[in-house]
Amino acid sequence: MFFRKKQQLTPARIILIGFALLILAGALLLTMPISTRDGQGASFFDALFTATSATCVTGLVVQDTAQYWSGFGQAVIIVLIQIGGMGVVTVAVAISMLAGRRIGLKERWVMQESISAPQVGGIVRRTRFILAAMLLLEGAGALLLASRFCPEMGLFRGLWYAVFHAVSSFCNAGFDLMGAAGTPFVSLTGYVGDPLVNLTVMGLIILGGIGFLTWGDVRQHKWHLRAYCLQSKLVLVTTAALILVPALFFFCYEFQLPQWDGLTLGEKILGSLFQAVTPRTAGYNTVDLTQLSGPTRMIITLLMLVGGAPGSTAGGFKVTTLAVFLLAARAVFRRQEDLQSFGRRLPTDTLRSAAAILMAYVGLFLLGGLAISCVEGVALDAALFETASAIGTVGLTLGLTPELGGVSRIILIFLMYFGRVGGLTLIYAVLPDSGAVPAQLPQERITVG
Repeated sequence: MFFRKKQQLTPARIILIGFALLILAGALLLTMPISTRDGQGASFFDALFTATSATCVTGLVVQDTAQYWSGFGQAVIIVLIQIGGMGVVTVAVAISMLAGRRIGLKERWVMQESISAPQVGGIVRRTRFILAAMLLLEGAGALLLASRFCPEMGLFRGLWYAVFHAVSSFCNAGFDLMGAAGTPFVSLTGYVGDPLVNLTVMGLIILGGIGFLTWGDVRQHKWHLRAYCLQSKLVLVTTAALILVPALFFFCYEFQLPQWDGLTLGEKILGSLFQAVTPRTAGYNTVDLTQLSGPTRMIITLLMLVGGAPGSTAGGFKVTTLAVFLLAARAVFRRQEDLQSFGRRLPTDTLRSAAAILMAYVGLFLLGGLAISCVEGVALDAALFETASAIGTVGLTLGLTPELGGVSRIILIFLMYFGRVGGLTLIYAVLPDSGAVPAQLPQERITVG
């Protein structure tokens, strides 16, 4: 067990090291000759990019998953996705529990940080619930997808495709096996009008992205929404708004443009919903993203930055961060001292944390996009689309990522890693504690706005 009694290893540092070691192990496995279809093995750089994307449940790839990687390589990728989606620490502790080992306070402390639990108490029971729910939902999703894939592909291949895409969807990874000779990187464009595939994948994405704390509320309180904690209420309301409003825009504007005249009404409805859900860090697409208009690309870019809920398989700066800023704006407009929602008051430090997270994500998103645009000589909006996809751990692409050079790929690797481990986790792990100063400095106001 990797939990050693080293007091200098804080939970944040353990999480960072755990993800880094998993990425390195995955990269080494993918360089083996057995991992590629040509039997030559991948270059370390391609393997590192793919392992980072899988572990960080992103979905950006430099090689088509179905055409380049062998069955063994695909198995390595899906294992990395599963471990990365649930969290390295969570999986390690789960293995310890299955082995009958006692979970100490140190491990419980790290588990709390890993899944963003509100308290250490009951963390083992919560972890058991998460693992059971994960297996149940992924299994149900695999069965539904198998009912479509098996008749099309045969029993064995259909089952493998169903399991792979169910795990990838629930973990918000976006890796797919739909590429064929001559047509790589097609994602789920062949199923744009298939209700079963669309609704199953969307359901898994949403369930994986709403967060483990919300699951617990649903389990405990069922449909009694008033009994939910404030975080769950904000997550559900904000998530619903971020799905329905963009979907309405896509249907009323984007899919009325001439390039989509070949789609039926049903395909446009499903396409609108799917393209609104998938930027929540899943990375699938059912239409050709290169054909999207500028306004739609911008909306998808912003959705990718937001991501899902804290303590989920999704990335981004999180829906709760967005909700806090909206509540702060409302408080200013109403001239209220406190942030209020659903009859509750939010502490001041919540806004400070949200501001720090947002600044880090937006700053790295812009700097990464500017750097790639300058290095590669590509349009800034296309570069920003890729960096938003990386830092939000989404995986959507305009086809730019496979064409990038080494420097740009390193930028995307760092952004994917930052987006998965979390902004505050990385900051707390790297920056030393300045120590609390008991004395308060004199206060002086400045004018803003």
